[in-house]
Amino acid sequence: MYRIISGKWKAKKIAAPKNFDVRPTTDFAKEALFSILENTYDMQSISVLDLFAGIGSISFEFASRGCQDVTSVEMNPKHTAFLNATAADLDMALQINVQRGDVFDWLKKFRNKKSFEIVFSDAPFEMEEKKYQEIISLVLNNKYLKENGILVIEHQSRMKFEHPNLIDTRKYGNVSFSFFEPNKEVTEIQNQE
Repeated sequence: MYRIISGKWKAKKIAAPKNFDVRPTTDFAKEALFSILENTYDMQSISVLDLFAGIGSISFEFASRGCQDVTSVEMNPKHTAFLNATAADLDMALQINVQRGDVFDWLKKFRNKKSFEIVFSDAPFEMEEKKYQEIISLVLNNKYLKENGILVIEHQSRMKFEHPNLIDTRKYGNVSFSFFEPNKEVTEIQNQE
């Protein structure tokens, strides 16, 4: 069970079937994350890519706050069915585009097709660090981020990232969010030399 914190569906509780193996982002962490994002972005005019969408805690939060373009990628067919059904129940079916697939395959398949202001990844906490690095690399090197975009990786606080694009990490108990900026274009780098 989780709740939508703000927006049109503020305080709406969403209960997933008991047999779902999910770990929705805590309210405390989610509130802090959206406070950071809303200081930078106008939710009504951005597009969001939610990787490892699970049962939609983050996708529905964006949609509730007015985001009209959320792409949710999730491999588990039960979770994608739940995402679609819940989006329909909440009149968010036009805002949330649920894509069933393995995140790594999906990122490889759709590279350079569409860019987003925010790419959010909440991979399974037990995933090894090199797979996290692969997600960062796939997102940053395949134009998934717009120039003003940001990649947010949710991870266990004990994991620390070393990466040239890492601009901040915020810790909320055992959950941390690491923020990565887009790659600078090659021409920009040449101009600075």
